[in-house]
Amino acid sequence: MEKIVLNSHRAPDPVGAYPHARRVGNLLFLSGVGPREKGSTAIPGVTMSADGTIADYDIAVQCESVFRNVRYILEDAGSSWENIVDVTVYLTNMKADFPTYNRLYAEYFKGVDACRTTMEINALPTPIAIELKVIATI
Repeated sequence: MEKIVLNSHRAPDPVGAYPHARRVGNLLFLSGVGPREKGSTAIPGVTMSADGTIADYDIAVQCESVFRNVRYILEDAGSSWENIVDVTVYLTNMKADFPTYNRLYAEYFKGVDACRTTMEINALPTPIAIELKVIATI
């Protein structure tokens, strides 16, 4: 099967050795997408303390930024938001963040009807509170 690796010119650069997405047949597999913005190391909604730890964060701001980055990658790869079929969501604080995330997810994904799995993990590679792993059709 042909290997088609895709990178968005609007999404932030990956933090590791991986592409934004890979196309296999008519499926598009996105690597984990966080809330950073293109060209910046700052994380939307995150306040860092002097010692480099997270002092505070706004999960709503992070969710909106992640959703925007997912949209950029999908569109730049020739797909669309409406073509999402599966979403895996990683939260670092399920108890505190799930209600806000779930409300925003319902708003942004209305009518998409994608399958979804949400899980809590103890850390992500950068100081973020949410990451999405997405599969879509092209």
